[in-house]
Amino acid sequence: MSALIKLTYVELKLLLRDLGSVISILAIPLFVLLIFGLSFKAQDSQLPSMAVAIALALNALYVVPTYLGTYREKGILRRLSTTPMHPATLLAAQLIIHLLAALASVALVVVAAATMGIAPPGHVPGALAAFGLGTTAMFAIGVLIAALAPNGRVATGIGVLLYWPLAFLGGVTIPEAQMPAALARISDFTPLGAFRQAVQDTWGGSAPQPLNLAIMAAYALLAGLAAVKFFRWD
Repeated sequence: MSALIKLTYVELKLLLRDLGSVISILAIPLFVLLIFGLSFKAQDSQLPSMAVAIALALNALYVVPTYLGTYREKGILRRLSTTPMHPATLLAAQLIIHLLAALASVALVVVAAATMGIAPPGHVPGALAAFGLGTTAMFAIGVLIAALAPNGRVATGIGVLLYWPLAFLGGVTIPEAQMPAALARISDFTPLGAFRQAVQDTWGGSAPQPLNLAIMAAYALLAGLAAVKFFRWD
């Protein structure tokens, strides 16, 4: 446990030194919240849920695959495999720091939304369930990208290419209410769309729909199993 704590601390310092990743995780969702608030006639609960979904997507599909892919490319994972510290410890430390980053981003969105007159989520247990399943599903997809990519550059490219269709179909680039009916229906069955809708429900004071929770759980399970199967340390 002490090795995990020490490694997590080191990895957190490295992440904080990466200005680009910090901006993408923390600043971009706040910018999107402001722009959506000024540009779209969306319900109050839609705005923060879209910003939170963007924060999670950027973290899971861009930052996580880039870091893990780069570590493999530089041989860090291979060198760790020859030491008493198991490479899985590094993977656990990475997931912890990115989870902390996601929590920080959500906290900033909640505060920023409050300054805009939007109340915090009214259904806290549902919000926690949605966040837990959503982060698990999206991080599992991020790790799967890292598992399949041979290096950091390819991992970044795959993550960026996957981000845009998921963001569009998930209803986080434009409000779902303004999407064509067919695309809005597809949105409900994407991991990001299910997460956004679940968060939106809790922000409006309702419990998330069981179907949305089930969709996120299914993505978490399938992507997680695939990541375990294909992930390699060298």
